[in-house]
Parts: sequence; C-alpha cells; structure tokens
Amino acid sequence: MAEHIPHVTVVFAGQSEPWANWIVGQINAAGCAAAPVRWSPARQGPSQDALTGLLEAPGRILLVIDDWFEKFAEVRYEAWGDALRQVHGRHPDRIAAVSVTTRPLPDALIALGPVALRGLRAEAARRRVLEAAGITAVAPQAVSLDRPPRFPDNPPRVQNVPRRNRRFTGRGEILDRVHDHLAASRTEGGVLALCGPGGIGKTQIALEYVHRFKGEYDIVWWVDATGRGTAREQFGALAEALGVPTGANLDRSIAAAVERLRATADSWLIVLDGAGDPAKVQALLPDGPGHVLVTTSQQEWSAEAELVQVNRFEREESITFAGRRSGRLSESEAGLLAEAVEDLPLLLDQTAAWLGINPTVDVLEYIRELKKGDPDRFGLLASKEYPESFQVAWAKTLNSLHDQDVGAWKLLNLLACFSPGVVPVRLLQAARAADLPKPLDRVVPEPSSWNSALRRLSEVTSMRLEYDSSPRMDAVTVGTLRMHRLFHSFVRHTQGPDERAELSAAALRVLVSADPRDPTSSRNWARYAELIPHLRISGALESADEDVRTLVLNCIEYLRMRGEYEDGRSLSHEAIAHWQPVSGPTSRSVLVAVHQKANMLRRLGRYTEAESVGRAVLDRLADNGDAEPIEVIRARDGLGGTLMALGRYDEARALLEQAAAEATTALGSAWVPRTLSVRNNLAEVMGLQGHYEESLHLHREILAARVELLGGRNPLTLHSALRTAWTLRLLGRYREALEIQEHNSLLHGQELDRNHGQTLNADHNLALCLRREGKLLQARQLMLSVRKRRTARRGRRHPGTLRASADYAMLLRETGDIRAAYDLADDTAALYAVQLGEDHPYAVGTRANLVLLLSDAGEHEGAGALAEQTLRRMAEAVGADHPWTLGVAFNTATARHRIGDDEGAVRLGEDLLRRATRTLGAQHPLTSTIAAALAQDLRATGDEARADALQADALVRITALLGRDHQHVRSIRHGMQRYWDFEPQLF
Repeated sequence: MAEHIPHVTVVFAGQSEPWANWIVGQINAAGCAAAPVRWSPARQGPSQDALTGLLEAPGRILLVIDDWFEKFAEVRYEAWGDALRQVHGRHPDRIAAVSVTTRPLPDALIALGPVALRGLRAEAARRRVLEAAGITAVAPQAVSLDRPPRFPDNPPRVQNVPRRNRRFTGRGEILDRVHDHLAASRTEGGVLALCGPGGIGKTQIALEYVHRFKGEYDIVWWVDATGRGTAREQFGALAEALGVPTGANLDRSIAAAVERLRATADSWLIVLDGAGDPAKVQALLPDGPGHVLVTTSQQEWSAEAELVQVNRFEREESITFAGRRSGRLSESEAGLLAEAVEDLPLLLDQTAAWLGINPTVDVLEYIRELKKGDPDRFGLLASKEYPESFQVAWAKTLNSLHDQDVGAWKLLNLLACFSPGVVPVRLLQAARAADLPKPLDRVVPEPSSWNSALRRLSEVTSMRLEYDSSPRMDAVTVGTLRMHRLFHSFVRHTQGPDERAELSAAALRVLVSADPRDPTSSRNWARYAELIPHLRISGALESADEDVRTLVLNCIEYLRMRGEYEDGRSLSHEAIAHWQPVSGPTSRSVLVAVHQKANMLRRLGRYTEAESVGRAVLDRLADNGDAEPIEVIRARDGLGGTLMALGRYDEARALLEQAAAEATTALGSAWVPRTLSVRNNLAEVMGLQGHYEESLHLHREILAARVELLGGRNPLTLHSALRTAWTLRLLGRYREALEIQEHNSLLHGQELDRNHGQTLNADHNLALCLRREGKLLQARQLMLSVRKRRTARRGRRHPGTLRASADYAMLLRETGDIRAAYDLADDTAALYAVQLGEDHPYAVGTRANLVLLLSDAGEHEGAGALAEQTLRRMAEAVGADHPWTLGVAFNTATARHRIGDDEGAVRLGEDLLRRATRTLGAQHPLTSTIAAALAQDLRATGDEARADALQADALVRITALLGRDHQHVRSIRHGMQRYWDFEPQLF
C-alpha cells in the first residue's frame, strides 16, 4: 500500500505539461491520487501567500522544474525565489521537486534538492518520481484500457518536428483551447485552424503545442504548407516514413499516407503550417481518429476546421517575452517596447533581440524612434505593406548588421533571393565559391565562418536556426534557417536594382549547381522538390541563360514524373510567357516548355487546349526551315496523342505515321527507344480505329524490341505486354489474353507499385480478361478496386476513372445490380459528354450502354429510341464499319426484336453480319453473336431453314475459338446472348 499519502499535487509551468501528465500517471498507477496544476508566477506578484495557497490541497506538492525557472536568477524574479525558499523551509515535508531541465538551477531551486529526470530510462525516472512524492509502496491496480501518457523523453515513433522554441512565452489559453478541442475529438478526428495575420505567432503556437503534447501521439508530421508543391511533397514523404510502399506518382504517395492514417490504431497529428486556400491542400486532410492542426491567415478555413483566432500578445505576455528575450530591459521598458511594436510577436522578438546585442544603445531613445521615426532617415522608401514603426525597426536592424558584419549582411540579402520560410542553407553550403558574390566566396566554404555568419543573422534578426546532426569538416553546421515572410519581403524591398541583379544572378548559379540533371530518377526527387519553390522568386523564369532554363525544364519534367500535372502546366505556362518574347517561338527551351504544357493539359483531360497548343507548335516548326528533326517528331507525336484523346483517329494516325517515318530516318533505326515510343502510339491509334490485327502485329514487334533493349521488367516493356494482352482480348482471344495479363499485372505490382497509373491500367485489363472468361465476381471486385484507387487519386472526372466507371457499371449489370449499374452508367456518360463533347465516340458509346439497362428494366420503347439515336451518332463519329458501330448496331437490332419489329431487326442484322465479317472476320466473337441473333430474328419471321444454318455455323465458329464450355458459347447455344457493351479504350 502507499504510505498514507492521500494526494499529490503536481505543479508545473506551461511548457512542462507532458512531464506533469506522465508523473500524474505514474503516481496514479502506484495507487495514489494526483492532479496536475499549472502555475504561472509571472501573472501575479511574488508573495509567500501565493505559494502557501498551493498547500491548501491535501498531501504533497511536487514541483516540476524546467527551463522556465531560470528566471528565478533574474532580478525581476528574485523575490519569487526567496518566497519559494522560505515556504519550503517551513514545509519541507510537503514540498518536493523534480527537475526536467539540463540547465544550471538558481540557488533558490537548488535548496529544494530537486531530483533529476532527464537522461534516464522510463523505469528509473518512475522510481525517482515515486520517491520524491513520498510513495514507498505500490498498490496493485485494476487493468485500465486507457492509453497511458508516453514517457516524455521517448519521442513519437514517426516524427519530423522542428526544434522547440525555448523562448516561447504565454499563449496558455489558446494552447488549452486547442488541446481541449482536439482531445474531445479523439475518436472521430478533428481539424483545428489557428488563424491570424502574418507575424502574430501562429507557427510558434503550433510548434509549442506539438512539443507540449507530442507524448499523446505516435505519429507527428509537420508540413510546410506555404506552397502547394512543397506541401504535397512533404506530406507524400510521410508514406515512406510509415513504411508504406510508394511509387513514382506523388498523388499515390499522398493517398497511401492518408489510407494508412485512416486505418492505423496509432494516434497521429498532422500540422499544415502556413496553409492558404483550403482547396489546394484538401488531399492533405486525412479523415479518421487523428488530428490536423493548421496555421493560416485565411478565414475560409472555417468551413473545414474549428477556427481559433490568434491575436497579438496580451501586454503582460509581451512584457514577459521581451524580458526573456533581452535581459537588460526593465519591466517598464519592456512595456514601452511592446506598446511601440503594437504587441506583435514577430517584431517584439526582433527588436528585443536587437537591444540585447547592442548594450550601448539607449533603450528609451530606440523606442522613441520606433514610435515617431521616419523610414526616410534610414535610406528607405516608405512602403504601405508595413507600419512605419516596423520599417524603422527593421531598417535599424539591417543598418547595424551592415556596420558590424558585412558578410552576414550580404548573406541575408542573398537569402532573400530564395523563397521565404526554410531558406536553402544546404544548397549554399554546397555551392562553388566562384558562384557566390564577395565576400561570401570566402565565408561559405569555411564551416566556422559560415556558422558564425548564420549565428549572427539569428542573433540580430531572430531568424531561427537548427544544427545538422552530422558534422562537416569536423564542425557541426547549421542545417536550417527560417526567415519570416514579412521580414523576407522587407529585405527585398530595401534592395536596389543593381544589387538585386547581382544577388539574383548568384542565387541562380547556386540553383543550377544544385540541379541533379536527371528528373526521371526517384533518387533526385527530393532535391527537385527543394528547388521548385525558389524558381519564381530567384528570377529563374525570366532568365535567358540556357543552363537556368534547363533547370526549369528539369523541374517541369519532375512534376510530370510525379503526376503533378496542374503544377507542371502552370510552371510551363509561365516559362513560355517569359521565354518566347525573348528567344522566339522555335528556340529549343520554348519548344520543350510548350511540349510539356500540351502534355500536362492532355493528362489533365483538357484536350481541346492541348490540341491548340500542339498545333500552334507544329505550324511554327513547319514555317521554320531550320527546325531540328527531333523537335518536329516530338510535336507530331504529341499532337497525335491529343487527337487520339479527341476521337479524331484518322488525323492522329496520319501524324503518327509521319512521325514514325521521320524518327526512323532521323535516328537511324525503327528499333531505338524514341522511335519505339512513336510507333507504340501508332499501334494504339490503329487499335482505336478498330484495326485490331494490324495493331496487335505492331505491338508484338515493339514488345520483342523492348525486351531485347530494356529487359522484361522495364516499365516500357510492361506497357507493351499490357497492350498486347489488351488487343488480344479485343480480338476475342480471351484465354491467351488472360494468361499474359495475369503475369503482366504481377510484374507491374513488383516493379512499380499497386497504385501506379500503369499498374491500374494492368489491373483494369485483368478485370476485363476475367470477365470475358466468365469469372464475373472476381472481375467485379478487381474493377471496383481499380475504380476506388482511380477516384481517390484523380477524382471521378479523370479519364482513367471514367474508363473504370464505364466498365464497372457493365459488371454490375452482369451480376444483377441493375439499378446501381444504370445510375453509374448514366453519370459516366454525362461526364464524358461534358468533358469530350456529346459527339465523341466515348460519350456516344457509354450512352449506348444505357440501351441495355433500359431494356433490362422493361423500358423497350425508350431503349429502342436511344439505340437508333446512338447508332446514327456512332456511325458519324467513327464510320459504319468500325467495331464500335457494329456493336451499337447489334444492340439496335436487339432493341427492334424486343419491340416486335423482327423484319427491321432482320434487315439490320443481315447488313450488320456482312460488315462484321468484312471488318472483324468470321471467327470473331461479335460476328458469331450477330449471326446467332440474326438466326433468332429469321426464325421469328418464319425462315426456319436459314435460321438453323446460321445458328449451327455460328456455334461451330465460336466453339472453335473459345471452347465448348465457355460461357459465351453456352449462351449462344441456348439463344441468350443478345447484347454488346461499349468499353472505352486505353490510350
């Protein structure tokens, strides 16, 4: 049993709440009652009565001493130290202390004999806590299912949290509100946004919350959300940290991380720091039993999150903070400084720090200048972006930095040519001396002088720095430095045109040197993600230097590789706008940027825009007699791909045939990778034209060549195998197609990942192969999985999602779920019509599928009318002999049969059989099915002899192709197969 200790009150300052909670948990587990109490001496005058009030609680007082208690050595807090020493002297049996700081303790606290807990294992720390609390025996406790607080020195299993700000002060009410709200939403999850203007301290509050309460989480992931690309890349990195297999596509990495958070039993916290428009980070808001903490200046977050407004410091908080930041300030001086900077935390931090490192400056005179000074005195043009007091304070900071350390001042101005937030100190460290302006060419390469300059910047400007864990040249170096957006903007505002040009040129040289020059390799993706935020502000997009432009183009290619098509489109569009007026429309860099823009538009499903861009490029190249052949080939190939998407297959084929011939001539062979890529597109358009045998022959040639050149597991080789299996299935060679596709899908999962776009295509085709082999439930389940993965990554309107939806609707129909099938088929057809136009073959074909579902529901008149309409439109779109038109015509004949128009069905059926035999061959499953249906219609009109002959011939042919026991053969044998459904094709 515990030795007559009814209760322990654990007293702590705000930042030690994780320790207090853990200590309370250990005391409770030992069989004693305990309660945490936050104590804030700064909010009241020092007196023994205030301390004695803590003793009103029964039992023992256990004081948790942390870094905050260093204040007791300061003049302002000496009285508190004396009061604590006297109260302890009168009640030594009731007051004990534990220390969780590694810093030297003031004399007043040493007198308490605090027990040190830092640096111990959890069990050793537990024994010391119980001893300090006077607990000599532990009572057995009932098993609790509640999660105990984690030992504070044990970090979360997965985390990437910035270093704690040891100067953090106040904000207790906001922190309590954040914690209470998120704790209350533990089971269903919660999103909370700290909202306020720049410089108000939102990031610091979020950072303090993370460090104060990270013991409650197993996963804590911090994301810089100031830029969409950076935010997505950093969130995507969480998947790898969680051990989730990821592939090339960033969307899939993000979705994998979200899925793991949704499914895990671990508690998690995601911080989105500096988020703008909620729509741009919507994919980074996981649902499930975890927490998301956002910092933002935008009120629109109220629709997504619980909004907590962050205001300026309370005056008492300002005074306390300024006093901690600069020990030379008296309480009244700290109050005057707080008034001068309007209690804005960012400026208060910087001005107090500046006073701290300039001890000879008269404090009151400095404050008067802040309140009444004129920016003109400091050589500045006044800016409406900031109040004059801010401009004066920052101007004095910059001027003193220039006077005291020119190297640090130059470094600050160079850093302002990169993006704000976490500035790229590692890139500068790795830069060549010749790329840097003087005197930085001597400062940066030497670790000691480099660290000295960065420390000076941190001291003067309050830019927060953190050190790398691994030394450089036997010296520990700075790893990150954080520059606030407002201060960053002000520094740029002070730069003259010549100075800006010099510094921007240096920044561009640093970025070019940091370019790995291979955006296709996943090893380099983290570097490209680091480079992209700096392109615009450094002036890279305006540069005429070819090395800089190559950097920009490599970043665009990285975005394409990662599936970030909207960001890639935007960046390529900006590059073209800057480069084309300077270099002309046919310069290499402009042509590559235009090609990438069209590529991104096509992948976004914006085909009409992609065609306009691609055609303009081809026209310009045609007018330029000096155009490089490879540029013309690339333009024809890209435009051909766009025309395929638009359903203009004959035009696309003409372009691709020309591109393939030119590539063979220019590159010297039909079998080199670039030529094979063009020929692959040619084989695809042949399939879209309905020339399946021709397409299969070319796909097999390309597959054999890629196996020889690239090996059997290369993604391009796997794509050729997928296309071969796809075309075999279209030819009715179902078993052969299934055998190839089963192996192909397995290899895709091994070489790429389950959610890679190409893997999804492989799984899609596997589901269709399974369907044709009669494995309907297995096919339905796999297609559902493909559709869900597509929707999660690209949304319901993406071409890949629409393709999966169309085919899944038909699988729902075949397995008896007619209502769900109709709703999905109708929605898919409508989306195709909106995206591609009502006359596009995919819009017509998916609308034709509704004929089957209307007929299933007994609406034969409506089905017949829709069948006749879609037949006319499909013939206009792709021609009367195209397999798609034949399929729609077959359903139209069936619709006529079901409304009793057997003669009309026979007329259409006879014409249809001739066309199908000519186009697909007598052995094709559709030809045999048309013949069997025509036999039924002939029988209905009384022509029994011809009907019997047609039926017998169709049965022989389909049996020879598929085997006696195939479901399709059985349905024809029993007169049940009277439909065809449209499948949107992969391209």
